[in-house]
Amino acid sequence: MTEISIQERATGAIMGAYIGDALGLGPHWFYDLDEQHKYYGDWINDYTTPQPERYHGGMKAGQQSQSGLILNMLIDSMLANGEYNETDFCHRLDNDLFSLLDGTANVGPGGFTSQSIREAWVLRTQHNKPWGEVAGFTDNTEAAERILALAVRYASNSKQLASSVSSNTLLTQCDETINAMTVAYGAVLGMLVQGHALDEELSGKLMQLVGDHELPFHAMTIPGSKPSGAGTFASPDALLTPSSIARAAHEDLIKPAWKVSLVYGMPCAVYHQFPACYYLASRYSNDFESAVLHAINGGGQNMARAMLTGALVGAQVGIQGIPQRFIDGLENSEALLKRAQTLAKQVG
Repeated sequence: MTEISIQERATGAIMGAYIGDALGLGPHWFYDLDEQHKYYGDWINDYTTPQPERYHGGMKAGQQSQSGLILNMLIDSMLANGEYNETDFCHRLDNDLFSLLDGTANVGPGGFTSQSIREAWVLRTQHNKPWGEVAGFTDNTEAAERILALAVRYASNSKQLASSVSSNTLLTQCDETINAMTVAYGAVLGMLVQGHALDEELSGKLMQLVGDHELPFHAMTIPGSKPSGAGTFASPDALLTPSSIARAAHEDLIKPAWKVSLVYGMPCAVYHQFPACYYLASRYSNDFESAVLHAINGGGQNMARAMLTGALVGAQVGIQGIPQRFIDGLENSEALLKRAQTLAKQVG
């Protein structure tokens, strides 16, 4: 534990996510790194403008993608209600997002609409399905990019964190493995907001929470424990992953670190993204700039990688550990910082 307050860590996590999201706006989804270097040079070190004919074309450096805008909606809903209110959040999605979409990828706020949101839009608006019946099997990090706010808000209450994160994830993504991995990411973020380190000991602490019935995973790996019952995730593997990766990060096994995208995979799926984020957030636990820039320069789905890494490292360094230039470069930075600080006051 350090002297950084839980409110400073909470603010750092939200601002870290905002920064990672905006950093990815320009060089989003270059799977050919030579092409990425052609447009943005050998090393991206700041916000960049998207190419006109690519994803987010027409937007400007420092703006939020749709992921950042949905994160805003969830935080604003929590601030208005004092806690997570799923009905209110879904109402905001209907009115402030779905009303602006047409089911295609390149129409909507933020310049691009993810597959899971498009699938939910079709079922919700074209087939009049109620919330709770519009989730699909997309395996991306779309839910993780918004539930990080729930992980921050309920960092001090693991049971409520897991319940709210799982429920929110299932609004748009119904696969239980994706749900388990997303809840695990939220649990890790919650621990970092509390002040724990992303190190070789973290998974043991998470498993203790399983043993205490605070996290809904089976506890078969805990000596003397019994299966935690129906309705829990199939295994605790998603909780055991972070510490293994932290050990690799502390031994600096991937050099240079941006090559996490090559080791774990460039695509959008959670099983590519979460390991890379854990590696970078552990390797650069005290260096926000290096963490998010290595996330961006790895190409592929670098926006999600930087957004999720930014939250993890922002929680570790606190808001004061984030270089001011990244905050200043965000469009509407004062409003974003105020939103993060207001949410942080509810934590603890």
